[in-house]
Amino acid sequence: MNKNETRVRRARQTRIRIAEQLAHRLTIYRSNQHIFAQLFSPCGTKVLASASTMEVDIKKALNGNGGNSAAAQQIGKTIAERAIKAGVTEVAFDRAGFRYHGRVKALAEAAREAGLKF
Repeated sequence: MNKNETRVRRARQTRIRIAEQLAHRLTIYRSNQHIFAQLFSPCGTKVLASASTMEVDIKKALNGNGGNSAAAQQIGKTIAERAIKAGVTEVAFDRAGFRYHGRVKALAEAAREAGLKF
């Protein structure tokens, strides 16, 4: 197995555990240049809110650099605001097999500070 296959395998196991909880799921994905966050309904079929460093207004605020911790913090705040606007305050954090470290941790902490509970 290569690095990506093991990450996907870890993500699958996490999603199974979250599905059993019947909670809203905050999923993140990070690439080298960008970070993405999506809020899914408990059934997992509907996206309630999303944020990414590829959005025009966020990209301008970050001066085009979406691959650092500052960008992750901005996405964390944005997704929390949009989730609260959609009526969701408690979520299950799905880190998609990525280590809780660096940009993933920065996004999670920023979302917590902005009002999400997980």
